[in-house]
Amino acid sequence: MTTAGEIMHPGAECVGEFDTLADAARTMRERGVGALPICGDNQKLLGILTDRDIVLKCVAEGLDPNKVRAVDLAIGRPMVIEEDEDAEQVLQLMEQHLVRRLPVINHPDHKLVGMISEADIARNMPQERVAEFVSAICAED
Repeated sequence: MTTAGEIMHPGAECVGEFDTLADAARTMRERGVGALPICGDNQKLLGILTDRDIVLKCVAEGLDPNKVRAVDLAIGRPMVIEEDEDAEQVLQLMEQHLVRRLPVINHPDHKLVGMISEADIARNMPQERVAEFVSAICAED
């Protein structure tokens, strides 16, 4: 059985809840990623910030990314999976909720230990399952 912990990208870096979107964008550029978890005190996961969020919810609205904070875009409760969950459960959760990135937490501490992206799925899952996954996620675009 392949687990979430085996397919995740380990060591996900958080953007702090009070960091600006400009700071988050620079971190994304430096790390070569399109999303960062938003974390509060004690690495508590508050949400996920994507490059698309910055463009559509800040820049396109005429807001200043040097003033808007990451927490301002942390809406709703983030979907997560525990690192020992089966990889098939990862795919089902991402398909069901149409999410392209999934934070991975450890048990029992519930601390962020990594992220799973579409690229991680493509690298670690059988090709036919990847095709089903992409079809399901892209169906709503």
